Amino acid sequence: MRSKCGEVDVLFVDSSPAKIRINMKSNRRKFIKTSGIATAGWMIVPRHVLGGKGIVAPSDRLQIAGIGVGGRGAGILRNAAMTGKAEIVALCDVDDHRAANTFNAVPNAVRYKDFRVMYEKQKDIDAVMIATPDHTHAVAAIPAMEMGKHVYVEKPLTHNIKEARLLTEAAVKYNVTTQMGNQGASAEGVRIIMEWLQAGLIGDVHTVHCFTNRPIWPQGVPRPKDKHPIPEGLDWDLWLGPAQMRDYHPSYLPFKWRGWWDYGTGALGDMGCHIMHPPFEALGLGYPIDVEASVGQVYVDDFLINDFDGTCPPSSIVRFTFPERGDQPSVKLIWYDGGMMPPRPEEMTDDDTFASSGGVIMEGSRGKVLCDTYAANPRLLPTHLNDYINIEPTLPRIEGSHQQNWIEACMNGTKATSDFSIAGPLTETVLMGNLAIRSHEYKELKPGRKRGDWDPYAFPGRKVLKWDGPNMRITNYEKANEFVTREYRSGWEI
Repeated sequence: MRSKCGEVDVLFVDSSPAKIRINMKSNRRKFIKTSGIATAGWMIVPRHVLGGKGIVAPSDRLQIAGIGVGGRGAGILRNAAMTGKAEIVALCDVDDHRAANTFNAVPNAVRYKDFRVMYEKQKDIDAVMIATPDHTHAVAAIPAMEMGKHVYVEKPLTHNIKEARLLTEAAVKYNVTTQMGNQGASAEGVRIIMEWLQAGLIGDVHTVHCFTNRPIWPQGVPRPKDKHPIPEGLDWDLWLGPAQMRDYHPSYLPFKWRGWWDYGTGALGDMGCHIMHPPFEALGLGYPIDVEASVGQVYVDDFLINDFDGTCPPSSIVRFTFPERGDQPSVKLIWYDGGMMPPRPEEMTDDDTFASSGGVIMEGSRGKVLCDTYAANPRLLPTHLNDYINIEPTLPRIEGSHQQNWIEACMNGTKATSDFSIAGPLTETVLMGNLAIRSHEYKELKPGRKRGDWDPYAFPGRKVLKWDGPNMRITNYEKANEFVTREYRSGWEI
């Protein structure tokens, strides 16, 4: 970004040595490593470094506002600014401490706590990048789209299925450029996999295994009951947004909110949009027709908890069925998290390993394709087939980062790699898995019992839920449909 600061311009760069992976010529990369003035993990770079072919005049830069600018929000803003085609004009975060580094790195950006106030007052915004907790993605994105602003929303796109449908429809209605933050969608790996499948290297795919090492935060834990003061600089009411009012507790944030249904979407919501994207796009899966789930058990003292009381389970396995597509067979997709893993393919040698963070196995009639999280390191089984691959690239590759792809699309009127026409249905599918998990957790209470009562013999039986994708409804278990949407706190309805 070229926000003027005396005789220099601000450029966002992750200055930690392990993360300098920027798409620049080697001379600029060398300069950034050795000559920048570090400030809060970002850098200030003299203006002449940004000159040359392809540099966009300040008047032609995309004016961006960031919402949720600590943690991941800082990263996506850095990548956007590194293009030289974007200027960060406004920053919004409910937590002054969490956002401090970003505030300091972009001193000329106007600061806000409430994005609704920002939308009302800041008139020079062209586009918005949203990296809040899951439960506020939709409430922040929809008004921006209604005002004709382009939006980038971190994964998962939304907190519930209905919100994902609303965002998909809003992108069309308001004709804005959109992108979900599942960066593997812009990676070469997913295009390699698609080319292999199109060439028929493994035949017809009938089974897909998706697995992750998440959660790496607490899940299946008791609801906290002790009182804690709200940290200075945190607007807890704004952080809650559409969720019901609860007392602040450090069990919820930062980061640990992912394990609570009020705010997060668990391991599946966190990583599903990354890991399920390659098979979803490569196989053209669309809506599943049914789903079932089983979850890990939790004991407190001598008792099995029969109600997780708002927290995601410690582990789950979810099985989706996708229908036939033209001449392609139906597909079973199985999701594993919390330490659960798929069967080890018999074609793997003793030296072959799964990626520790997770990945995908696609089983076809003539072989298998494996890749790691973010569609990384695609390879074939049996392993010796990798020595004979000679498939000419047929799909265009993406230059630069996932965020750069979105900025280019905003400025050129093109389609981003994970725009909401793709990301919306993918998110609906991922969250439909959570609907099955939550239905599995749910217990019909006996008369006189209340939520949270323990009954060591009441662990539920597994249900196969039949899904009507176009109408967003479970057709054989009405209670499950309450998880298609949520109850919004007054003033936060969408």
